[in-house]
Amino acid sequence: MSNSMNFSVPPDLQKYLRDLDAFIEDKIVPLQNRDDNNRFFDHRREHARTDWDNGGLPRPEWEQLLSESRKLADEAGFFRLNLPRQYGGQNSEDGRGSNLWMAVIREHLASKGLGLFNDLQNEHSMVGNFPDVVMVMNYGNEQQKEELIGGRLKGKVRITFGLTEPGHGSDATHMETKGIPEKRNGVDGWLLNGAKRWQTGMHHASHCFIFARTAGKDGQAAGISCFVVPRETPGLVAESYEWTLNMPTDHATVSIKNVWVPSSAVLGPIHNGLGVAQAFVHENRIRQAASSLGAAVYCVKESVEYANRRAPFGTPLSHNQGIQFPLVELATQCEMLRLLIRKTAVEMDSMPHVEVEKRIGDKVSMCNYWANRLCCEAADRAIQVHGGNGYSRHWPFEHIWRHHRRYRITEGSEEIQMRKVAAYLFGFGGRKSLTDATVKDAKL
Repeated sequence: MSNSMNFSVPPDLQKYLRDLDAFIEDKIVPLQNRDDNNRFFDHRREHARTDWDNGGLPRPEWEQLLSESRKLADEAGFFRLNLPRQYGGQNSEDGRGSNLWMAVIREHLASKGLGLFNDLQNEHSMVGNFPDVVMVMNYGNEQQKEELIGGRLKGKVRITFGLTEPGHGSDATHMETKGIPEKRNGVDGWLLNGAKRWQTGMHHASHCFIFARTAGKDGQAAGISCFVVPRETPGLVAESYEWTLNMPTDHATVSIKNVWVPSSAVLGPIHNGLGVAQAFVHENRIRQAASSLGAAVYCVKESVEYANRRAPFGTPLSHNQGIQFPLVELATQCEMLRLLIRKTAVEMDSMPHVEVEKRIGDKVSMCNYWANRLCCEAADRAIQVHGGNGYSRHWPFEHIWRHHRRYRITEGSEEIQMRKVAAYLFGFGGRKSLTDATVKDAKL
């Protein structure tokens, strides 16, 4: 697919998908079918995954299974696809690992339904997503790259992300966590105090990226810094794990009390931590949009097949327009959204990373908020079409709805995403109005 409006999937990507499917059938499906591992995916999934007597955290055997499958994917050459070759990946000028490739792959895997090959509940996939690696790759010094990226790829380092706070979510520039300079034993450093919430993966983290205001005033983007804090640092405590709509949870509320780190723990330029936090935001949002689209496609496909098969009063459900029309609308939206996601991914691949926000940040937000909403609507419609079966946990739709409902809040709530689109549309905040851009494009 290129900017010349060729909407077909490139042949080498088609081959990659076939190879990926063959690997899943050969290695991952047998692993899922072994030792009753299907309990993590059938009607028992929420209970099987959740250690209710240990704060609702993931059961160790569930996480071990995920780790085993990722190891198989890594050995087969799939897991690190979008990483640079220096880290064992395949990202290169021929398009492998590009935003287009990742968007197509993410939709493809999510459209296959629930399975060990791609569990969206915890961002697990045979083709990995590495936001932490990208952040360190772009902003870390050589020592940080060796320790954090090298350790991450060996499975020895796990990083959690501390930006959101108990009193501040979308308004991150108003965070209350503060960092002040403090020298200890002749070593320059920073003393951190505050709290974080929804810090995912804290139960098995080795390091935390903690964001704190180190200069400037509330509301200013400048003046926030990112610190790499080892998990066992005194004063860094996981106070609780918040139970959520879809369990298990690994979302911690963390207190930060007199946590001292040396100046070498700063990731990226001091006072420019938001730039570090946004290093991967657009890539993550376009891939999340593709995953939600894939799950929506699965819900529509399964509903169509069920409506053709189910025949109350001797007539298939699919003969009723009340069944047809809602699915027609969802299928239409899936087709249109797919084109916008792939067009946006291609445009992202055609420009420097730093240009994405300025030039097409609105398109990324359109893809993300609409895909997540569409997935929830498709899952809800699938429940309705399947009737009592859809409401049961013996079908996957309630799980899909409960999980994807979170993405209308996380990754930037849909209201924040829509506000960004509005800024482009109406020319707020120095953005060029979309009407101006449309006129310009028309003249071209």
